[in-house]
Amino acid sequence: MNYNLHNFYALKYKKMNRLKQLSQIFLVLIFLTSCKTSINNEDPLINSEGNINENNNLEKKRMEIKFSCGEDGISEYLDNGWIILKEDSQEKICTWKSVPATKDCDMEKDKGCKITKPDKLGEEKIYLLEKLL
Repeated sequence: MNYNLHNFYALKYKKMNRLKQLSQIFLVLIFLTSCKTSINNEDPLINSEGNINENNNLEKKRMEIKFSCGEDGISEYLDNGWIILKEDSQEKICTWKSVPATKDCDMEKDKGCKITKPDKLGEEKIYLLEKLL
């Protein structure tokens, strides 16, 4: 009887140890795959004569900005030398309002019958900008 009990605990320990190892491997995989690596393709090029030709020393900076519900400050960026690479727009809710859920709902007395729904719809503009430094 004592031998069976010992066997039971040994098997249970092995399973728990295996589960622990699998969870550690899983966490390591998550950390490894969540890190982004940036690859800089601006390495110097070597021509057939052995001379090194470097790419332009111009650095490019990219930025994404969003303007919503009628505000638009893109001209400020364009005046500062930014160039629009990509422009996108999508519908966005600008304001919300509270309304009664039913006709006989008193929103002052019963907060549970109040629902929130979109009031005004607008447009969100998304710009991908680039600037030479």
